[in-house]
Amino acid sequence: PFYPRSPYACAKVYAHWQTINYRESYGMFACNGILFNHESPRRGETFVTRKITRAIARIVAGQQKKLYLGNLDSKRDWGYAKDYVKAMWMMLQQDKPDDYVVATGETHSVKEFLEIAFKYANLDWDNYVEFDKRYLRPAEVDILIGDPTKTKQKLGWEPSVTFEELVALMVEADLQALGLSSANGKSTKPLNDQAYIRQGVATMVD
Repeated sequence: PFYPRSPYACAKVYAHWQTINYRESYGMFACNGILFNHESPRRGETFVTRKITRAIARIVAGQQKKLYLGNLDSKRDWGYAKDYVKAMWMMLQQDKPDDYVVATGETHSVKEFLEIAFKYANLDWDNYVEFDKRYLRPAEVDILIGDPTKTKQKLGWEPSVTFEELVALMVEADLQALGLSSANGKSTKPLNDQAYIRQGVATMVD
């Protein structure tokens, strides 16, 4: 069952039932994609994942000294945005409309994301991350994890990268956006798409 914890979440639940209503009442081919957190180098810089990877690049470049975050124990089911867009397209290729959960089926904490991201850049996150209560949410969701079984079985969909690979490609993208070479001497595995990121005058290819 849905339990929205923000005005944004409430709006998504409303949209979900409106979609079902139009499908059942007017015969429209309308699908709901219930997408859990999906990330990429294009993620907005105010979101915690991109805030972390961009800060790492700036720290390596000598442009930033500290990263301020809130709750590090929050857990999320993080996937790669490219994979989730593919799932959306696959929904629309079916003979009948339906609703699908798009997720990895794994959950990881913000702290795990931090550890993997900073390690990729050969940094110890403890030396740079500080707690700031301003980033605590009034109605925090402690854990989110989705069950993509139906999506995998009916659509044949599978995530293309692991959580660790997702974190690495995001750090790599932000390093390259600032004109920095890979921190560990090797870039992440090449991807089929290209994602362009601008930071100042720098442009990189994911």
